[in-house]
Amino acid sequence: MALKYNMDRIIAMGGFGYYWNWASYWAPFDTPLVQLNARQIRFVIAMLVSAFPFIGAGVVLTIRRLRDARWPLWFVAFFFIPILNLALFASLVAVPGREAKTATLDAWWGRLAARFSVLRPAASAALAIGLTAVLVVPLAALAVMVFKTYGWGVFVALPFCLGMFAALFHSAAEPRSLRECVGVALLALVFSGVALLAVAVEGLICVLMAVPLATPLVVLGATAGYFLQRDKWRRPDEAVRLYAMAWIALPFSFLGEAIQPEGPVLYSVTTKVEIAARPEAVWRHVVQFSQLPPPTDIFFRAGIAYPIRARIWGSGVGAVRHCEFSTGPFVEPITVWDEPHLLAFDVTSQPHPMRELSPYRSLDTPHLNGFFLSRHGQFLLSELPNGHTRLEGTTWYTQSLWPGRYWHQWSDYLVHKIHRRVLEHIKAETESAGAGPLGT
Repeated sequence: MALKYNMDRIIAMGGFGYYWNWASYWAPFDTPLVQLNARQIRFVIAMLVSAFPFIGAGVVLTIRRLRDARWPLWFVAFFFIPILNLALFASLVAVPGREAKTATLDAWWGRLAARFSVLRPAASAALAIGLTAVLVVPLAALAVMVFKTYGWGVFVALPFCLGMFAALFHSAAEPRSLRECVGVALLALVFSGVALLAVAVEGLICVLMAVPLATPLVVLGATAGYFLQRDKWRRPDEAVRLYAMAWIALPFSFLGEAIQPEGPVLYSVTTKVEIAARPEAVWRHVVQFSQLPPPTDIFFRAGIAYPIRARIWGSGVGAVRHCEFSTGPFVEPITVWDEPHLLAFDVTSQPHPMRELSPYRSLDTPHLNGFFLSRHGQFLLSELPNGHTRLEGTTWYTQSLWPGRYWHQWSDYLVHKIHRRVLEHIKAETESAGAGPLGT
């Protein structure tokens, strides 16, 4: 899968200059296929030629499975029909073959277990990690690239299944201890995260932020797998059945979340700083400020968008302020101009909140588009008894990642860092201008 996907990316981006991601397989062009130009037709031919070996392998395997399940062989035609081919694959995973009796499955499982027990526990751990990644990585890509959902299915069901199946497959050779089951499950989590980076589904920062949420669920799933295998695998075929059920059930959970998404929640973040100057002196540096020095914070250096400078066109309500970030400008029409006390604005346009840290250039994952949106902002200046100014920056934003209570902790933390970078720069600009407590 990784080989095929990256071959397609190289052909699309390197050979023809087209952006390509997982969703492109369903909608490669904005125009109908009957209206393709000559360049697009050449691109389609190149992609088709490169796909021939994979098409051949897929057709042969599908025919063999249809024959084994005693289904009509003409069902192989569904292999070439989008959406229906996924239903066909899921069905063929689930239905038993003509020899699929319990004794036969147990014998098959026993032969598999015996083969991998020769190098135990390393070989069974490798088997567990590989089979688990085969489940997690394609389904994660389906959820985020096709259904564009970041909810219960991705952040709860997938990590739990990852831990459970890693434990079940690791115990194929013989029952394992709880410590071994949990250890292999955590290794499978690491491997799956690396695989998501390798096939350009997610960036490093987002994977790392998801790890604290996924880890306890992986451990919980591994614990469930441990208890399932304690009976010395009298019914080991149950693991295969559970595995097939996961391939069918999880896509339906993604689809349900995509059809009925939860509404975004509005959050606010306020950061304060004290400046040794009166509000009149601070105001002009709030309205617009000069270029900030390069960031030293590890999050900004890793790709989180950071402010560079602010400029304004006009004055008073209706003026338009541009706060330029490393990923592009925020367009901020002024809604309140109460000089020198309050500057408030809406946000009508904004860039991506980050650049993904990835081995691939220009990785454009769905959560960069609309899942985090800045709505409003303001600067409040209050004069203190000592003649200083307390400057408060507030941002109101919405985010649609689930669970909100977890992800908004990350977004609050990063918004605070952005505020702190701006407010400290305004403080340094004002105080270096020589405007002390009695100055203006």
